[in-house]
Amino acid sequence: MPTEIHHLVDLSLQRHRVSRRRDFLRAVSASAIAAGSLSWRERMTAEAARLRQQGRACILLWMRGGPSQFETFSPQPDHPHGGETRAISTSVPGIQIAEYLPETARSMQEICLIRSMTSKEGSHQRASYLLHTGYVPTAGVRNPTLGSLVSERIGDVDNDLPNFVRIGGRGRGNTGGGFLGIEYDPLVLNDPQQQPDNTTLLTGKSQYQKRLRLLKRLEDQHHQESIKQLVSDHQGLYERASRLVLSPEMKAFDISQEPEQVHKAYGDSKFSSACLLARRLIESGVTFVEVDHGNWDTHDDNFERSRELCNEMDRAYSVLLHDLKQRGLLDRTLVIWMGEFGRSPRINARAGRDHFTKAFNVALAGAGVRGGQVIGETETGGEEVSDHPVSVPDLFRTFCHALKIDPEHERMSPIGRPIKIVEQGQVVPEIFG
Repeated sequence: MPTEIHHLVDLSLQRHRVSRRRDFLRAVSASAIAAGSLSWRERMTAEAARLRQQGRACILLWMRGGPSQFETFSPQPDHPHGGETRAISTSVPGIQIAEYLPETARSMQEICLIRSMTSKEGSHQRASYLLHTGYVPTAGVRNPTLGSLVSERIGDVDNDLPNFVRIGGRGRGNTGGGFLGIEYDPLVLNDPQQQPDNTTLLTGKSQYQKRLRLLKRLEDQHHQESIKQLVSDHQGLYERASRLVLSPEMKAFDISQEPEQVHKAYGDSKFSSACLLARRLIESGVTFVEVDHGNWDTHDDNFERSRELCNEMDRAYSVLLHDLKQRGLLDRTLVIWMGEFGRSPRINARAGRDHFTKAFNVALAGAGVRGGQVIGETETGGEEVSDHPVSVPDLFRTFCHALKIDPEHERMSPIGRPIKIVEQGQVVPEIFG
């Protein structure tokens, strides 16, 4: 494990936003909450502050396209389905992973591998939707994605930074805020090495604020009932964007402020930069960061392409876990590694692997997850789960448990039906040991 970042850790976690949340909780009496005398926003602030005091956050490393379990966390070197991929030992005796992940192997004591994930959705669009929302897509409801759900429940409404940031990716199957509204859509960054688009003022601050006031006066003149919601959404969007643009916290997006040794530790790919940015954002109070990496859709030339993708991902993933731990953030940050499904055990005529939903992998770390263990297994050859199958609802309930979120919490959908964060499923208790 690289150690050059060990002595570069800044443990200054007591930020003014945390103080504001604590001050708020001290100032709001229990009787005021019980009496219902608070406004909706005040109640949301109180609830978010209470949950946020627990300090939970989440990083989703999304392996777009469906990574091969055989070339990542479930090699089968002694079976024809394993192909040319060899297995290597890890820091945990008895656990082996693919040879393409040597740095991750050294961090296995932090990682819990689920080798028995299973679902029924085999198309990229539908499977991506399912693994992002916990629900299969339907015509009548646009479910919120995991990042939107988490930011709605435990995000800091007083934070100048967005509570949900998505770095890279085309967003296939990712619904954003869904029926929660655009307030819970992510801020999307295409390039982690650049500042967010359109965040540089083209005028002075005073002139910019005058223009914002003029825009609000113009929009306030629209009283038609049919467009009130549109006007409200637009004003809310501008308010949040303006807070971000004018905030000194914008520096969190500038990874060039990191020492050269840290950049070298993470690596020089865009995924490496995205992981470094994710750590900076979590450290600055962002609740949920999704980092896209792909394309893992290896229908042809699976072994060479998987090797290249693992090389891009391996060091950054391992260093991210190490960096979070050294900064005291891993205990409260759930790090999820997953894609929409796995790859077929049988190798096709193009030396590729096709879509496979019956058995694939998810890796979890942090936020109370007990690392250094494997949950579930497949029969020899990897075609069927033989022990401890984990469904998508099980996985989402497990996410909620780690993040201290009530999975039974209901939100009203546009079709007039309350929808829980997670329907069905059970927490996988062994993950927390």
